[in-house]
This record gives sequence, C-alpha cells and structure tokens, in this order.
Amino acid sequence: MRLLIAEDDQVLADGLLRTLRSSGAAVDHVADGAQADAALMTNTEFDLLILDLGLPRMHGLEVLRRLRARGSKLPVLILTAADSIEERVKGLDFGADDYMAKPFSLQELEARVRALTRRGMGGTTNLIKHGPLEYDQGGRVASIEGKMIDLSARELGLLEVLLQRTGRLVSKDQLVERLCEWGEEVSNNAIEVYIHRLRKKIEKGPIRIVTVRGLGYCLEKINA
Repeated sequence: MRLLIAEDDQVLADGLLRTLRSSGAAVDHVADGAQADAALMTNTEFDLLILDLGLPRMHGLEVLRRLRARGSKLPVLILTAADSIEERVKGLDFGADDYMAKPFSLQELEARVRALTRRGMGGTTNLIKHGPLEYDQGGRVASIEGKMIDLSARELGLLEVLLQRTGRLVSKDQLVERLCEWGEEVSNNAIEVYIHRLRKKIEKGPIRIVTVRGLGYCLEKINA
C-alpha cells in the first residue's frame, strides 16, 4: 500500500509516518500544497491521499479540486481543524471520501485508511482471497489452505500488490512504485530476489507466480 501525506505540521506528520509505516505501508510526505499537486501529477501509484486543508503555497481544497479535475478517483482523507465545518462540507463537495477533525486518534486514522484503500480497490473486507490463498490486510497475515505463511514485510507488500491485481501482469517498475518510498533505492534485481523468496514460500500449495519475460509477474491458481 502506497500513501501520500500532505501535512505542514511536522510533529503531526512524523506521528502519521511512524504509525502508517509500522502497519506496513510505504508512505511519502510533502509539507505544502504545491508539492502535493506536483506529486499527484507525476505519481499515479498512490492508494490514498491524506490531505490537510490548511497547507501553505496551495490550499488543500485547491489540491483536491485539481486532482478531481484530472479525473483521478484516488481516495482522499481530509484532515481539518475541529471547528472548520464549512471547509469539511466543501471538501466533501469537492470529492473527498472522508474527513477527520484534529485532534484525532491514530488508531481510528489507521482504521479509516484501511477502509478507504479497501473501498478504492473494490473490496468490502480486509480479507483478499485467491483460491486457497488468503491475505488479511488489517492483520497483515497470509495463509494457504488455513496454514500461516511466514513472510517478511517486503514479501507481504509484494504479495498484496499481486493479489490486488490478480489476472493482470505487474511490471517490475510498478512493483517498485507501489512498494518503495521516495529516496528508497530498490533495483529491479532486488525485486527479482523478493519474487524468488516469495515464490519458494507460496508455491508449495496450488498457487504460482508466473513470470512473463520482459513484461512482469502474475499470480495464478493451479487447477487440480
């Protein structure tokens, strides 16, 4: 899961980054509206935008208006002052999906992030299933035929991306975009290593990762 936080309060931003990264998400942060607008124009792999309205250089509502004007359906969670009811209403009218009034519980924010990203991917529960393979996005636990699979954080992230795109090829570049934050150096060779490790752990059951040379990877069920 790849998230973008647009928040100019560095203390709050640091808390959000720690919390969301500890839940397994790749999270990037910008401190003003102009940076947020630029990031959203150049990167289409974000799963959610957490948007403070009172941003310098460009107001959060303008960031949201531009995002929707480009036709983006990216889920947006607005952060706003407790007394700014008018701005909350405007945000929802401009196309925001949810809002939280400051101060808020980080635990509740995590739950809302899960709900919004799940909705954005067309799901209704935290559980993603592909044949006998199950992945709980909330608990970050994977199993095959009811047996838990011991996966590293990177392997879990990789599996999540493949499960979200079953039936479609996912290129190495797309995997890097979805799994890595700005400034994090992950090569295509490293992706091959992660795929190899994940393949060894899940292909003991009726699931396999298919490699299409030069194009990418796809998760498939093996018919009995």
